[in-house]
Amino acid sequence: MKKTVLKYGLISAAVSSALMLATLPFVDRIGFDNGLIVGYTAIVLSLLLVFFGVRAYRESSGGGLSFGRGFLVGLLITLISCAGYVITWEFLYFNVMPDFADKYAAYSIEHVKASGASQEAVDAHTRQMQDMKRMLDNPLMNAAMTFTEPFPVGLLVTVISAAVLRKKAPTARARGEIAERERAGVGPREQ
Repeated sequence: MKKTVLKYGLISAAVSSALMLATLPFVDRIGFDNGLIVGYTAIVLSLLLVFFGVRAYRESSGGGLSFGRGFLVGLLITLISCAGYVITWEFLYFNVMPDFADKYAAYSIEHVKASGASQEAVDAHTRQMQDMKRMLDNPLMNAAMTFTEPFPVGLLVTVISAAVLRKKAPTARARGEIAERERAGVGPREQ
């Protein structure tokens, strides 16, 4: 299990990181609304590896998989992927894009103003954005907040994968019958 979890978790983290590195620097051009769509699409694409990892584990363990074991494998892959996502974001936020929170706050406040909100609502939202920036400037809070972006998606993919891929392992008798048919040259549909 360890080898499968590490392999697919690290590949998923690499895909997630690569997609973030490729798209986030262009958020000024595509806008924050479209950036949100692109970001979650990248998260979903990277977390599809959870499904493939659970399937690979099932095949390597004799073809059987319980929901619990599939869930555990998927969860571990998700955690590795999320760790890669968080590490990449921390690097980008603190080294490449230290003005990201300011830009997002300005965009968000302008969006509230454009909606016709009262000055009190705009002031309240401005305070929220200042609080958000203070939290994002704290590396531990930033990491915790960032982890909550991909993790729910990964959890959903994990549950679906474990449910879809669960399968009882063939019994010894069934494995013997399959081997006997293979020796006789009879495939499963030729019986």
